[in-house]
Order: sequence, then structure tokens, then C-alpha cells
Amino acid sequence: MDMKIIINTLKEKGYKITAQRKMIVSILIEQKDNLISAYFINEECNKRHEKANISTVYRNLDVLVESDLLHRFIDDDGNALYKLKCKDSHHHHLICTVCGKTEVINYCPLEKLQALSLEKSFILTHHKIELYGYCKKCTPQ
Repeated sequence: MDMKIIINTLKEKGYKITAQRKMIVSILIEQKDNLISAYFINEECNKRHEKANISTVYRNLDVLVESDLLHRFIDDDGNALYKLKCKDSHHHHLICTVCGKTEVINYCPLEKLQALSLEKSFILTHHKIELYGYCKKCTPQ
């Protein structure tokens, strides 16, 4: 997803495009293959002389999640990590527990469960599958 799409989506939803918001989106785009924390984003903003306190970063991340532009993942320690959504198709992610690198899996094993849920008069609205492990670079020897 590129800056133009994100900015247009936010404008359509009535959000202002502040310098801080633009910087946060820019950092998310640069880190599109990795899960990153609000603290990482905050540090990057400060390095780039766009001062933003951590609560501002979290508020902006919440706006992006609510606007369906950003994934929020919760790691084993309860920390929130973020990654821009791909608007391609329904998919899931492989997530490296060491470096945070993510890979897209264009397969959904739960599609078959849709029919089974209907048999039980249950309508599935959504689901999320996250598979954790080691990327090639981080695999223990």
C-alpha cells in the first residue's frame, strides 16, 4: 500500500493529515515487511526531527487500525506490533519471532469451515491466523 492510498483513505474518513501522521505512515511503508512497535516508530520520528510523544504515536496507530489500513498483532509478551495491510486478497502471515519479518501466505485453511459453520447456523464474520517461527536468517543452527 502506498502513501497516496493511505492519505486518501484517511481524508475520506475525515482525518487531518498532520506532519506527524505522515511521518508515521512513511515509517510503516519503509518497514512494510516487518512488524514494528509504537516505540520503534517513536524513536524513528525523533531521529527524523519530527517530535512525537508515544501517546501521539499510539493514537495515530489506532486511527490506522480503525481505518482498516493497519494490522495489529499481539506478541507472546502482550506487546502490540504493527504492519500495514496489503489490499490484495485474503491472506495470513508467517512471522519471525526473532526479527519480526513477515511473509504473506495466500492460502486460507478456514474457507472449508465456512460451510460447516453455516450448518450450525453460525455466520463467520472474520478470523485471523498468525503463524510464528524463524525466518531463514534467524533459524537456530
